[in-house]
Amino acid sequence: TDAIRAPDELLDDLPGFPWAPHHREVDGLRLAHVDEGDGKAIVMWHGEPTWGYLWRKVAGRLLDAGHRVVLPDLAGFGRSDKPVDPGWYTYDRHTEIAATLLGDLDLHGATFVVHDWGGPIGLRLAVEHPDRVERLVVMDSGLITGRQQMTDAWHAFAAFVRRAEELPIGFLVRRGCHTDPGDEVAAAYDAPFPNEAAKAGARAFPELILAGPAMAGAE
Repeated sequence: TDAIRAPDELLDDLPGFPWAPHHREVDGLRLAHVDEGDGKAIVMWHGEPTWGYLWRKVAGRLLDAGHRVVLPDLAGFGRSDKPVDPGWYTYDRHTEIAATLLGDLDLHGATFVVHDWGGPIGLRLAVEHPDRVERLVVMDSGLITGRQQMTDAWHAFAAFVRRAEELPIGFLVRRGCHTDPGDEVAAAYDAPFPNEAAKAGARAFPELILAGPAMAGAE
């Protein structure tokens, strides 16, 4: 798989995110995750076009409270490698690759916190691996069967992603925030994407929802 790896120095010293990544090799890709603390894991699945940085404030409080926190970066996002072919990104493939984290970290009794596209992936994993997941926290997400009626605002977002010659990741995150997080935080969301080719995953996710109930994995 042809993939782009963001230079590590672009993702060092980000505001409010002091944790170093752990890496795994899956299907020829280097995938990144944060794993801090002890005990049963709280695994926090990000959506599109964010990455593990999304959880920085919540993760800090959970660690202070004595929990173990795992922040995976999905393939195509964050510190993980980014395949450049939009056709590489499918619901089934994302779910299968994400499932390897559960075995590699030997997770049992985990709490899954899911947001946005982390929901279709994390909720499906919870159903398919019930011995590994005890609790679910669902935030602005759900299961994507292809039958949902998406809002006009969502369709406007998908159309923008499709037609933008340069996809402004930090701008999109910033527009989705109730309180403007500021320039440094917006730059931290831009940092994993050194060029437009690296944004294939961010462009692919809206199209997967539009694929309808015939999409592989929807049933």
